[in-house]
Amino acid sequence: MSKPLALIIEDDPEIGNILSISLQNEFEIELLNDGNEALVRLAQVVPALIMLDLYLPAVSGMDIFARIRSDPRLKTTKVIVCSADAIHADALRSQADLVLLKPISPSQVRELACRMIGLS
Repeated sequence: MSKPLALIIEDDPEIGNILSISLQNEFEIELLNDGNEALVRLAQVVPALIMLDLYLPAVSGMDIFARIRSDPRLKTTKVIVCSADAIHADALRSQADLVLLKPISPSQVRELACRMIGLS
């Protein structure tokens, strides 16, 4: 059985790597590091999970989040917002499936992501 797809949309290479390593056993991982790249990929795939930073080059995470929520193809996709900006992250708390404030623990990421999409 194939693993569910997780898109990690994060421009910080170190954080992207930590998130990728945290999820690699349970998910097929794609790491995207700018907003335009993320929008192009989201037009092509329907991931099970998106880990979304709010501050990205080209297109902001807030704009990407709005596009995700307005796209009927992505209605079942779980979105975890990961940000160091508590004010902007809090603004999405009622719309995102989960909001995590950086820094975050890799084991916490793995456990919460798996729980969200029903993996044990």
